[in-house]
Amino acid sequence: MSKYPPANHQEAEYANIVETLKTFPLATLITVSEGLPVITHLPLDYKEDDHLGKLVGHIDNNNPQLQQLQLGAKATVLFNGPDTYISPSIYTTTQLPTWNYIKLHLEVEVSKILNAEELKDAMVELTSFLEGDAQRYVLEKENSRMEAFVNYVTGFELKITAWEGKFKLSQDKNKKDQIQAKEALLQNYSQVMPSYLEKIYSSHVTKKN
Repeated sequence: MSKYPPANHQEAEYANIVETLKTFPLATLITVSEGLPVITHLPLDYKEDDHLGKLVGHIDNNNPQLQQLQLGAKATVLFNGPDTYISPSIYTTTQLPTWNYIKLHLEVEVSKILNAEELKDAMVELTSFLEGDAQRYVLEKENSRMEAFVNYVTGFELKITAWEGKFKLSQDKNKKDQIQAKEALLQNYSQVMPSYLEKIYSSHVTKKN
């Protein structure tokens, strides 16, 4: 893994990596085909094991990336935590503008291709995880739609072999400025999301084949 960014922006506690990918489970799966990156966005379910853990997911059979997801194949997985612009105006000290963020870079290896029954179990577990404590919806393994579903997707397990957490949180600033940066991170999405979604929903145009 890269030695950039500097050490004070590198997360050393693996539990914080796990907490981040559980909180923000939509991953970016990257493989390479003929020298070009192949990219898919998909939710991945983290499972503990006796090492770094594994990620369980599924991919549409029409997705060309499936060709690279053979047993033993290697890939990179990214998870995006929160991020925000940091204005110097929030600091008690003189600073330049910057951007704070939490990002995960994981190296993985395809360790298992799921059979139909394992895929159903994985879907049930993923849905339960995503529903959270409220469990407003419970996916039953015997759901009739599941029989068709398993014919259109392929399930897999990715063994995590290396990890890197890029946590840029104004660690090089004084304590009060770090707290101000944390508040900016908390407020960012609540401020921009309503107007952003309104614009996108009102003007989105679907690409034609």
